[in-house]
Amino acid sequence: MFAPNGNVKTIEWTAEGVRLIDQRLLPQREEYRLCRTHHDVAEAIRTMVVRGAPAIGVAAAMGIALGARQSHAAGVPELRAEITRICDELGATRPTAVNLFWAIGRMKALFEDLAAAGAGIDAIPARLELEARNMKDEDVAANRALGDFGAPFVPAGKTVMTVCNAGALATAGYGTALGVIRSAVREGKNIDVLALETRPFLQGARLTAWELQKDQIPTTLITDNMAGHFLHSGEVGCVVVGADRIAANGDVANKIGTYSVAVLAKENGVPFYVAAPLSTVDLNAASGEAIPIEQRPEEEVTSIQGVRIAPAGIAVRNPAFDVTPHAYVTAIVTERGVAEPPYGQSLRRLKGTAANPA
Repeated sequence: MFAPNGNVKTIEWTAEGVRLIDQRLLPQREEYRLCRTHHDVAEAIRTMVVRGAPAIGVAAAMGIALGARQSHAAGVPELRAEITRICDELGATRPTAVNLFWAIGRMKALFEDLAAAGAGIDAIPARLELEARNMKDEDVAANRALGDFGAPFVPAGKTVMTVCNAGALATAGYGTALGVIRSAVREGKNIDVLALETRPFLQGARLTAWELQKDQIPTTLITDNMAGHFLHSGEVGCVVVGADRIAANGDVANKIGTYSVAVLAKENGVPFYVAAPLSTVDLNAASGEAIPIEQRPEEEVTSIQGVRIAPAGIAVRNPAFDVTPHAYVTAIVTERGVAEPPYGQSLRRLKGTAANPA
C-alpha cells in the first residue's frame, strides 16, 4: 500500500543561506527562494513566501543563525546587541503565530547560556546554526509523533474536513493536521479529504490540494461556504485543523474561517480536532482574548492572483485569523499526547513533560 510521507522541502539550511519553497507561486510553479541574509528571511516571513506557524518558527531560528554567522562583531557584547536587533526584526513580521516568538526566545536563551559559559565569538554562531538545524529536525519528529497520536481519532471509511494548510508546507515536514491524515492513511484507513479553499489567500486550494495530490490521498476541494452543507450530510467523520496559537484554556487561533467550521461541526455532531506541536501552546495567554490577530493587506480580499474582483474604493477588513473557543474543540493532539477538556489542566500537564516548554 502507498505510504504518504509529506516530503516537501519547505525549508533547508544551505551553505549559501536559507532555502525556502515560494508558497505564493504554488501550485502553478514550484520554485525556491534563497534567503542570503536575515533581512531576506524576515521579508520571506512577512510576505508569506513561508507560512504556517511551525515553519515560521524554524525559519526565524535559521534567520538568527544566518545573522550571527555573517556578523562582524568584535566581541560577545557587540554580538548580543546585534542578535537582539535581528530578533526584533524577525519578531515584528507576524504577530499571531506564537511559534515565531518561541523560536526566537529559544535562540536568545541559547546565546545567553553560551555567553555565560564563556563561549568565544567564533564558537557562538556555529552553535546557533546547530540549534536552528536541530529545531527543524525536532519539528518533523514532533509532527510524525502527533500524527500517530491523532490517527486513531480518524474514522475509517469516512471523510476528513480540513481548513487552510497545516501540512508539510506549514511545517518543517510531514505536517500537523495533514500529519494526522497521513498517519491515518499509513495505518491503512480508507479515508478521503474535503479541503476548504480558505479565502482570501487560498491556502487550501493552492497548497493543501497540491500536497495531498502529491501523496495520492483522495481529496475534493470545496469553497468555504460549502462547509455546513457537507457537515450536515453525514459523510464527514471529523474535522482536523492546525493552529497558530493555543491559549492556556484551550481557545485556538487558526486561519480565518476555522471558528465558523467549528460551530457548524458541533451543531452537526462532528468531532473537531486541533493538531499542533506544544510550541504552539501559549500558557501566558489565559484565553483567546489575549491572542493578537494579524490584519493582512486589503489587496488579498479585493484581488485574486492579481486580478481585481471588487470595486475600487470599497472598504475592506482582512483579519488573517479567528479564535475558536475551547468549548467547540473535541481534543488537541500534540507530540506528547492528546489534551482533552478541561484544557487548563491537560495542556499544562503536557507542556510540563515537554523537552522545551515555551
